[in-house]
Amino acid sequence: MAETRATTGTGEQTSRPRKSSWKYIGPGIVVAATGVGAGDLVATLVAGSKFGYTLMWAAVIGCLVKISLAEAAGRWHLATGRTLFDGWRSLGAWTTVYFAIYVVVWGFIYGATAMSSSALPIVALFPDGPGLKFWAIVTGLTGLAFVWFNRYAVFEKVMTVLVGIMFVVVVYVAARVVPDVGASFAGLVPVLPDGSLLYTLGLIGGVGGTITMAAYGYWVNAKGWSNSSWMKVMRLDNRVAYLTTGIFVVAMLIVGAELLHASQLALTSGDRGLIDLGTILEDRFGPSTATLFLVGFFATSFSSLIGVWHGVSLMFADFVERFRAPADREKEHAGPAVVDRQQRSRPFRAYLLWLTFPPMTLLWLDEPFGLVIAYGVLGAFFMPFLALTLLWLLNSSRTPREWRNSWLSNGMLALAGLLFIVLCVQQVRELPW
Repeated sequence: MAETRATTGTGEQTSRPRKSSWKYIGPGIVVAATGVGAGDLVATLVAGSKFGYTLMWAAVIGCLVKISLAEAAGRWHLATGRTLFDGWRSLGAWTTVYFAIYVVVWGFIYGATAMSSSALPIVALFPDGPGLKFWAIVTGLTGLAFVWFNRYAVFEKVMTVLVGIMFVVVVYVAARVVPDVGASFAGLVPVLPDGSLLYTLGLIGGVGGTITMAAYGYWVNAKGWSNSSWMKVMRLDNRVAYLTTGIFVVAMLIVGAELLHASQLALTSGDRGLIDLGTILEDRFGPSTATLFLVGFFATSFSSLIGVWHGVSLMFADFVERFRAPADREKEHAGPAVVDRQQRSRPFRAYLLWLTFPPMTLLWLDEPFGLVIAYGVLGAFFMPFLALTLLWLLNSSRTPREWRNSWLSNGMLALAGLLFIVLCVQQVRELPW
């Protein structure tokens, strides 16, 4: 295989391109597992329960959009040798202000959400034990200790195990309900039933799409991929991850279509809807299937918790470093040594503590009205921010010419940006102003 003569943003010549291989798979699994949480499961189930297999095509398009976004984030890190936040800083001070506000407010609310979501299946599995608040605190402290004392290699292995549990459980449940194969293939034809627009947009934009998509490049560097010679490996890793996510989403749509749509059953809103599903599965297939599903529910929620605890803390550590000494960090080539240092840094650990302890207060108190609004607005704006800034960065001289966007990448990122703007407007309209 011929060597490439491309250079990174630091002027470092890249080495011989690595052959894409299954043995390297890892960061994509981590970002996909983190992005798919209990809320995504409920949203997919509800879409299946309301419209059967009709929106299957939207789930497929959603996976293609996420592949494009994650690939763009990883390509920026590998092609330039700079982190994503370094790229954002080059676009102007407004990105720093936005990220600073976002990461503080979002982390406070998300911490409580992740802990509660992880505790719900434990309470369902052990109804005579301690209550939700106790288990929420236990899962938060467990996530804190795990991320605090482990480096990326161990973190990736645990995330892979949790993804395996999620995948096996959901596919098993989908097989138990006996999918209608003909209707599944028919659902790949784009159709919009009456009242389905928002569910369609949610399926395309919601499942597997969070701030952790921006963390993908950091996990790529933590894996040891630090220049463009790893580009083929990164792309294979990303595609395998979102193919797994696609199967996962399709399986949940099947469960919603066969178990809920056919029987006209409804779920409680929010993560508690999965507890309802566990009860339905127990009535239909017995306690063993219901127990297995709750284990999968826990794996889904807890993988999101530790994924955010690790990935967003890395982003925060990078944010603080580049805010304090931007000139020094601009000369630094992003790679595993940088990530390892950031994992031991005070900002990394400070954000871990922020995700864990202050949000525990929300387990006893209703979320303050102002925080709910701020969280909703900032959250709605993040995915358009990510898609459009990547579109900007990867078409500019900041990226080596060889690795700038193709027409396909530009089309997918523009589509993602437009989609997320529509979802953003809708989410802001639905806020309790």
